[in-house]
Amino acid sequence: MVAFTGHSIIITGASEGIGRALARALAPQRPRLTLAARDRARLASLAIECRDIGAEVRVQPTDVTDSAACRALVEDTAAEFGAIDVLVNNAGGTMWTRFDRIEDVSIFETLMRLNYLGSVYPTLHALPHLKRSRGRIVAVSSIAGLVGVPERTAYAASKHAVTGLFDSLRIELAGNGVSVTLIHPDFVVSEIHRRALGPDGRPLGDNPMTGSRIMTAERCAELMVGAIARRVDASGAGCAWWLHGRSIGWRQTRSATDTSLGFSRRPTRGRGGIPAAKYASVPAVGPSRTTLSQGPPRRFRDTTDRPANADRVCGAPI
Repeated sequence: MVAFTGHSIIITGASEGIGRALARALAPQRPRLTLAARDRARLASLAIECRDIGAEVRVQPTDVTDSAACRALVEDTAAEFGAIDVLVNNAGGTMWTRFDRIEDVSIFETLMRLNYLGSVYPTLHALPHLKRSRGRIVAVSSIAGLVGVPERTAYAASKHAVTGLFDSLRIELAGNGVSVTLIHPDFVVSEIHRRALGPDGRPLGDNPMTGSRIMTAERCAELMVGAIARRVDASGAGCAWWLHGRSIGWRQTRSATDTSLGFSRRPTRGRGGIPAAKYASVPAVGPSRTTLSQGPPRRFRDTTDRPANADRVCGAPI
């Protein structure tokens, strides 16, 4: 069954990276896509690609840190497509520097506004529409929204806020027919790293995250489509699969359901392919928590001053 045919889907941060790959992955199912980001030219080129493979597409340049712009995004989409069935909160940014080297403290405010409030505003304005359609809310957090990651203090803090917001919202929406799916990718090849803020608050301009061990945006999007479509019912029967190597581990508990997708180069143990020693304290609350991982990067950008435990920051040796 095609899950999203005719469905009205808003994707923020659609111009690059995971958002762009997700739009292309959904397009063959013939949805109605609203592509939102700040780069009008990149959105326009993506719209052409998605139309060519089956989607109906509208483009709306949007700054998600502006509540009024997010309200306009939601209301314009509902007016043109008649409803909103799925909201994907994907827009975000990152940083790459040690805390003790930060020169511009506004990095923390910038990332909190973009990553956290940039998810609050679209969700707040879209929620009445999603309740009417019994729709889906999707929040792209990060593995850094579950555990600390060196040189990402501001980013990890903002993503922890995203995780807390949508975990709480999931509980509030129980019984309303609206599902909440949290996506926690590990490191993904994306333009977000090229725009990562350095210690002076300016984009680095290069991408320190490269290598074959890092998941592609296309693979991440492929897994996300399945996770969003499943919209796990918390009353479903419990089941579990653990596959070794670079395979998917998926665990579904019986009541408060926790769905995790993960990649591991070692036999999986613990929840959903995530090594138990690192993530045993992650709570299983609500219908869907998805973790996407293809192993840690081979090295951090600053190898001379990284912490002693950096080799195990993602739960496996580098």
